[in-house]
Amino acid sequence: MSTPDLNLLVTLDVLLAEGSVARAARRLRLSPSAMSRALARLRETMGDPLLVRAGRGLVPTPRAIELRERVSQLVQDGKAVLRPTETLNLKQLDRTFTLRTSEGFVENFGAELIARVGEEAPGTRLCFVQKPDKDSTALRDGIVDLETGVVGKTTAQELRVQTLFRDRFIGVVRMGHPFSQGEISPSRFAAGRHIGVSRRGLGEGPIDEALKPLGLGRQIVTIVGGFSTALALARASDLIATVPERHTGNLRAGMHSFPLPVTIPEVTVSLLWHPRLDADPAHRWLRGHVRDVCAVFR
Repeated sequence: MSTPDLNLLVTLDVLLAEGSVARAARRLRLSPSAMSRALARLRETMGDPLLVRAGRGLVPTPRAIELRERVSQLVQDGKAVLRPTETLNLKQLDRTFTLRTSEGFVENFGAELIARVGEEAPGTRLCFVQKPDKDSTALRDGIVDLETGVVGKTTAQELRVQTLFRDRFIGVVRMGHPFSQGEISPSRFAAGRHIGVSRRGLGEGPIDEALKPLGLGRQIVTIVGGFSTALALARASDLIATVPERHTGNLRAGMHSFPLPVTIPEVTVSLLWHPRLDADPAHRWLRGHVRDVCAVFR
């Protein structure tokens, strides 16, 4: 039996990640015809079509889906083996780390993290990008180095996860709002005019589920996509925002906060990264600073 061409693993990894011959060719800086020939070799070698035509695009076969994560890990492990051992010199480190963070992280933890990183490694830059969803593709493809947020059912199982802190939801209104005085009972809370927060535009959430057994329901006047927008509206009106306490500490300055009159589950905010970066000295150093900064604000 002839020895297989292990370079095909890299090609297969990119093809399965992109799901397109043209995009895979651009990523590997090959011509579309060269990539088509590589796909033909993979099909012959593996005895499976791997990617098949569906309308105007390509879809993976069951065999390709089965191999996707395994091939990706093999390629990353191979790169780690061939990478020279580095002695981390923070003063000479010239690197940009991309962090995809949940809303409020930069406003509350960003300044301290930037200061700590800049003091030890002045050539290091932190690039914070928004987190519109829980898709793990950016971490898997190396576009993002670190991510913060709540682990969900769609979070890729191969990711490394470490708990940063737990957060609870609270109510927030402008100073001088009627809710800034007196006890906030469930009925009083439900009778207010509320701001719903949902990236998908959903009208109800855990708070509404907690109110239903009491025979109560909120009047949601408007729905916004993020907590900072909800707080801006609450600051300028008589509307009530419900936001995570720790993630919005700085954003709530000058506003009145109060405990919710119903019990809803706390959320666990975690740090996520791809296992290929587990042993990277610079990445490990940055992860330590993220954990330390979040611990300071506990």
